[in-house]
Amino acid sequence: MRGQKPKVSNVIPMKGDLAAPVPEAPGWMSAEGREVWDRLAPVLVAKKRLEPAFEDPFAVYCEAVADVIRFTGDIAAFGSWYEVETRNGRQQKKRAVWGQRQDAIAVMNQLAARFGLTPVDEARVRVTGQGDLFDEILKTLDGAD
Repeated sequence: MRGQKPKVSNVIPMKGDLAAPVPEAPGWMSAEGREVWDRLAPVLVAKKRLEPAFEDPFAVYCEAVADVIRFTGDIAAFGSWYEVETRNGRQQKKRAVWGQRQDAIAVMNQLAARFGLTPVDEARVRVTGQGDLFDEILKTLDGAD
């Protein structure tokens, strides 16, 4: 049957159609960190992993990602080592930015695990519970299976 087309104000969206609001990045974040926030926060909100209590740790994760990007650019531009003359001859030393990047990667990996941002951690976070050790046996004994 044909009828009058619905008016947009009359249409009630289904629960699946409602998108949760994405929170704004905290004001203390760097511009690079905000870019990471804007890219990843909608993904975490859709997965229901960015509750208000988790916003600060997620902001720290975004800053760590921004640091890794920034430090990698510095290493690309200036190299990862330099040479110095010592009493034992010329030696190659790592630049300070190399260690800074390693520290940022460590923080990034640690926090990525907490938010399920790697494939392994995604599977770990997605699991809803431990389950019951004897559940399958009891179902079999009861004849439910």
